[in-house]
Amino acid sequence: MQPERLGRQPAPQRQLGSPRAAGNQPERRLRIALLTHSINPRGGVVHCLELGEALTALGHEVTLHAPAAEGARLFRDSRCEIRLIAEHGRHSTLRSLVQARIAAFTDWFAAPGRAGFDLYHAHDGIGANALLALRQRGLLPAYLRTVHHLESSFGDPVVDALELRSIQRADRLLCVSPSWQQALRERLGLAAGLVGNGVDLARFQPRPDAGDAALKARLGLGDAPVFLAVGGIEARKNTLGTLRAFARLRRTLGAAQLVIAGGASLLDHGAYRRAFDAALAAEGLAQGEHGGAVILAGVLADAEMPALYRLADALVFPSLVEGFGLAILEAMASGTPAVVSRIAPFTDFLGAEDCLWADPQDAESIASAMCRALMPGTRERVIAAGHATAARHDWPACARAHLAAYGELLAATRFPETPHA
Repeated sequence: MQPERLGRQPAPQRQLGSPRAAGNQPERRLRIALLTHSINPRGGVVHCLELGEALTALGHEVTLHAPAAEGARLFRDSRCEIRLIAEHGRHSTLRSLVQARIAAFTDWFAAPGRAGFDLYHAHDGIGANALLALRQRGLLPAYLRTVHHLESSFGDPVVDALELRSIQRADRLLCVSPSWQQALRERLGLAAGLVGNGVDLARFQPRPDAGDAALKARLGLGDAPVFLAVGGIEARKNTLGTLRAFARLRRTLGAAQLVIAGGASLLDHGAYRRAFDAALAAEGLAQGEHGGAVILAGVLADAEMPALYRLADALVFPSLVEGFGLAILEAMASGTPAVVSRIAPFTDFLGAEDCLWADPQDAESIASAMCRALMPGTRERVIAAGHATAARHDWPACARAHLAAYGELLAATRFPETPHA
């Protein structure tokens, strides 16, 4: 039996819930397949999930697809439908893991009896390569790919080639920041639409709740300044730069603490972690999951993240490479000032007074910005400016930008009609 073609009979048209829907945005309810590479709270996964929920709120039927081991769950519940695609076996290399997840996605969508979608939208090379394979087999007519940022290399030529072709062969490309939109044009000669990012102001807000004190006790936080780094221990997060800056600052603020949260990743950061541990030992700083100078909190429950931002005196985010920097918006919405690298893409959406700028290659510059985040007057000004910046980035606006791109793709592509399953 041949697999069914992926697509569906258009639903009756109706007005969407948003009064601001206009332009090329479809006026009928769409069934949308979103694909992300992981169930862990990485920036691209968070973006994909929040987009799915915002599209659902605007009246569309969204299913988010992610690979997962048996019994695993997405890092938080969602208002949109979640479909976890079973992955099999253990993988000793990034190449085998990527190839296995591409195959799992491809097999899932190609199997007979799967319901069709109006649109297929991948947020990374894993999902996009699966959609490319399906398009090449005639099972879908087109796909979109969001490029959050361009990797210089994954350290494996096969994975690098898969990533590149998933971008070059996409029917439509999207970016979350103007800088990466420009990089795609300059490096690859490819045009991409700009869709932006958002933050949930109902979740991330400055008012403390009962969970704040409990998390403070569990992490062993004292009353001295607390600095927060989000994203784990990775080279592109510049965690060593943050550590060296913190060590300088702690010579003055002897009881200050640094919390490093997150870190779930498909990539191997072992060598960088060893360098980090060596730097910790050289600075004479104790580490652990509770108390001490440096607290390695790991991946916290999603419900605890707003409290973690509120407990911090400043977010330290001197990254060297980012697609956007969602953690910055989350911290700002929570009333926490952010220390940020004075580089793109941060300069795309942050003004001169919105954060504490630093040179990511200079630990003294980072330390100075961390110190200024504690100064009365400066602190209050940056908190107010940051909150205003966060308020300008909402997920409904991001969803409407996607709907405009979806409308353009639908107008340019003939999607096959397939009845509901």
